[in-house]
Amino acid sequence: MMRRYILLYVMTLTIPICLALVVWHSVQYADIEKDVARLEIEQKEWVKSNKSLIEGIAVLSASERIEYIAIYELGLSKVKPERVLQIRIQGSSNGIDG
Repeated sequence: MMRRYILLYVMTLTIPICLALVVWHSVQYADIEKDVARLEIEQKEWVKSNKSLIEGIAVLSASERIEYIAIYELGLSKVKPERVLQIRIQGSSNGIDG
């Protein structure tokens, strides 16, 4: 008879504890879902920012832009091929002369 009451007490305590754990788990899951949604929005903003930065790099590194700056802003000009001097150093194949 005593054993039956102990089992009844254990079951009476176990059910509310299990329900409380389920509620606690649900609250944690909802918090994590909010964090994931926030991080996804942040990730989309980073991707958008990266795309605009890549576009900016492409514009700034365009050869036409660089040529324009060199010629019109810095006063540089292209070197004529006949003014280019090339120096070639002949040496042994292992790189050590001797």
